[in-house]
Amino acid sequence: MARVVMYSTVVCPYCQMAERLLRQRGVDEIEKILIDREPGRREEMMTRTGRRTVPQIYIDETHVGGFDDLSALDRQGGLVPLLAA
Repeated sequence: MARVVMYSTVVCPYCQMAERLLRQRGVDEIEKILIDREPGRREEMMTRTGRRTVPQIYIDETHVGGFDDLSALDRQGGLVPLLAA
């Protein structure tokens, strides 16, 4: 199973939906980087992704994007193969 990293905040509903979808697709472990608890990580996220909003999801080294991107990838049938790689 691929390594999943998600930049998140404690109270983000889209982060919770992304986590739920990933778990439904068999992900047991999600490395969460809470940018509201570790403010320095927000700058890291913006530099790494070019985006300001959470969640920002990486599957291995592939930047998937946010919840809408994750959901679209799943609908297109690309999420499960990416997780299995």
